[in-house]
Amino acid sequence: MAVITAPTYDPKTTAENLANAYVAPTKAILDKQSTKSTAVGTGLTTLGTALSTFQTTLAALATGTSSVTATKATFSNTAIGTATATSSAQAGTYSFYVEQLATAGQVSYNVGDSSATAAGSMNITLADGSAFKVDLASADSNKDGTLSAKEVAAAINAAADNKSQVTASTMTINGQTRLVLTSNQTGKDKAVASIDTTGLGDAGLASSLATVNQTVQTNATNAIVWAGGKTGTKVEQASNVFSIVDDVKFTITQAQGANDAAVNLTIASDNTGTAANVQKFVDAYNTLMASIKTLTAAGDHTLVSTTDSNATPSPTSEDAAFYNDAGVLNLRDRLGAILRDATGGQSLISFGITAAKDGTLTLDSTRLNKTIAANPSALDKLFGRAGTGVDAGVLGAMNKLTTSWTTSAGGLLVQRKQQNDTLSSNITDRQATLQNQFDSAYKRYLAQFTALQQLQSSMTSTSNMFTAMFSTDSSS
Repeated sequence: MAVITAPTYDPKTTAENLANAYVAPTKAILDKQSTKSTAVGTGLTTLGTALSTFQTTLAALATGTSSVTATKATFSNTAIGTATATSSAQAGTYSFYVEQLATAGQVSYNVGDSSATAAGSMNITLADGSAFKVDLASADSNKDGTLSAKEVAAAINAAADNKSQVTASTMTINGQTRLVLTSNQTGKDKAVASIDTTGLGDAGLASSLATVNQTVQTNATNAIVWAGGKTGTKVEQASNVFSIVDDVKFTITQAQGANDAAVNLTIASDNTGTAANVQKFVDAYNTLMASIKTLTAAGDHTLVSTTDSNATPSPTSEDAAFYNDAGVLNLRDRLGAILRDATGGQSLISFGITAAKDGTLTLDSTRLNKTIAANPSALDKLFGRAGTGVDAGVLGAMNKLTTSWTTSAGGLLVQRKQQNDTLSSNITDRQATLQNQFDSAYKRYLAQFTALQQLQSSMTSTSNMFTAMFSTDSSS
């Protein structure tokens, strides 16, 4: 009688393979849906960032004090001052003579160590009559019973009412410590005039801070500029920043000598600045379009074979998160339509902005300058402004459109994120259910094949026993 040979296998491996095969079709579907949901979530974040960045650029191009059309203001001698102009500034040339710069005052006092016991307080008074209180009751930071000049300086800087009007410091000259008080604002009125010491507990400190013992390190001065030249109108103020010409600010940086000629401040159109502003729009638009193109790109659908008999051939690369997505493609198309709209008989192409077949923009600065020269106000009218309540022109139309996506109050990005989160949660629940199905199938198969293995083992043992018995009989 022949010996029965039972097939050898591992019940665990067999059960696992069968359970995987049981759930494989559903698992493949859920895995693909999960991958897509993750890609969409990432894509929504990427799109939101791209749209917000685009909106920021739109808003910055035309504000309450600036527009796409740039205006520049320059001094004939740039060492004397610098200037900026808003788009509303009128072209012209103005003459100025800078007699004096505004400076911040600085005074010092010889201050030695004083008693911290009942130190009291003092009031520092500025030239404009305002004052602030400095409490020295807790100024002894190292608790040695003595107030040093550094501790007094620290108390002045920390005084609640100081509000950074005065900065206190110390320096040592010929072995003598000096308390230095520096005004943080320029102009005569912000200089330290005196210190009211009647509230101090140490007579020596009070004497050191008396007005008679004050040393002026730097005189506080006002800026003096003559509008119209040396024989023009005197303008005196505490700051070195002037707003004499409407819609123009200039900062003087150097006083002129007595024999120096006045300097000219010229306000004129800034073609280079205008072209740079338009280029910012072009670059921002192209960057947004590049993001949308990436998010809507088709994958490589060339199938790749696999050795896994349970798997299906897969493409080389999947479609992007928003491939053939109607909403995102509509956003792209509507942005393009805004570009093609005309305002007042003008369109962006009139200003040298043209679109390629792929939707990207290019700027012809020469054509831009020619159009602006012929119609200086047309560019700002076309572009308008972007911002809540002020949306107008191309910038405003694009801002409204992108805001419908980015707004936190029910915008399309918020809606789609909520939908995708719900889908992702549902997929997770279904995957958990599928895992339970796998576990049940695995346990069932494991029990069946473990029992089968035991039965085969028993049958093999019995068969081998009979074979051995009959073999013995036949040989005897």
